[in-house]
Amino acid sequence: MDTPTSRPARPHFSSGPTAKPPGWSPDKLNTDGLGRSHRSAHNKARLAHCIAQMRELLDLPDSHRIGIVPGSDTGAFEMAMWTMLGQRPVTVMAWESFGKGWVTDAVKQLKLEPTVMEADYGALPDLHAVDWSNDVTFTWNGTTSGVRVPDGDWIPENREGLSFADATSTVFAHRLPWDKIDVATFSWQKVLGGEAAHGVLILGPRAVERLESYTPDRPLPKLFRLTKDGKLIEGIFTGATINTPSMLAVEDAIVALDWAKSIGGLDGMIDRAKANAAAVDALVQGRSWLHHLCEDPAIRSRTGVCLTINGADRDRITAMTKLLEAEGVAYDLGSYRDAPPGLRIWCGATVETSDIEALGPWLDYALEKTA
Repeated sequence: MDTPTSRPARPHFSSGPTAKPPGWSPDKLNTDGLGRSHRSAHNKARLAHCIAQMRELLDLPDSHRIGIVPGSDTGAFEMAMWTMLGQRPVTVMAWESFGKGWVTDAVKQLKLEPTVMEADYGALPDLHAVDWSNDVTFTWNGTTSGVRVPDGDWIPENREGLSFADATSTVFAHRLPWDKIDVATFSWQKVLGGEAAHGVLILGPRAVERLESYTPDRPLPKLFRLTKDGKLIEGIFTGATINTPSMLAVEDAIVALDWAKSIGGLDGMIDRAKANAAAVDALVQGRSWLHHLCEDPAIRSRTGVCLTINGADRDRITAMTKLLEAEGVAYDLGSYRDAPPGLRIWCGATVETSDIEALGPWLDYALEKTA
């Protein structure tokens, strides 16, 4: 076939770090705080402003605290695991790479002897078989499998254990039931299109109670310590970070949050993600050789959408993605290294639907040229 004539205006389809918000440029960043202490009045105010913006856009209730922590989503989630797990039995759920990483942490590092509930890529374990007398960790939206939990209905209000949700590919693309979530984590590099390295930790009142009443019998690195003298370190949730943050990354997150507010806040972000996911589904429906890794639309991601190609092994997928990158029409489309060979198209709000629509003929072209 001939080379397609229409091209995506922005070829950024990576699942993290993701496309910057439309219209982003470095001159939008407030640089007044660069070169100053993160504990200066100016920078503490900027950190507090970033936290307040996240709270507002997420419709986070006053009962839940939100703070900026080190180590991206991984650092935030492991901070929660290391500080809170061990008081009661633990169930660890996994249906993709990062969930499997939490299994490794619980079994090999924390040695908790957890109940492990796993499912293959593209599927979920039986959510209604979860024993909520246990603490339960899970990935709300599987970045590497394209699978999400459908809602929070499977989490009981009268649960005895804590719910730990790795929500890094979920926040700002879904309205979350915060009354069902005791711990949630995410990073700016996903749905917001921000920069990496920093994580965000959200704690409900039951998580705070656990932190203040339970001291785990394990060493805790300084970066993980959320309490002092048996009390939560409240400063973490008002802008007094545990260690030195990048104020440039903080300012970049503020720009992304301002953009999110300008397009209608959380509802606007959700609508754009839905439109993008629908555009990918249209690509699939129009091609007999292209398929969703997750067959059930009720549990299919609307952010990291994972696809498979008839008869294509990893070498051919690599050849296709290299061709698309060389043409400058699509970057970073390959599936995650531990996932089945295929494509992964980010559909979060910072991607334009028109760019996904323009991608279709290029997928046809890449398939033919690598046959």
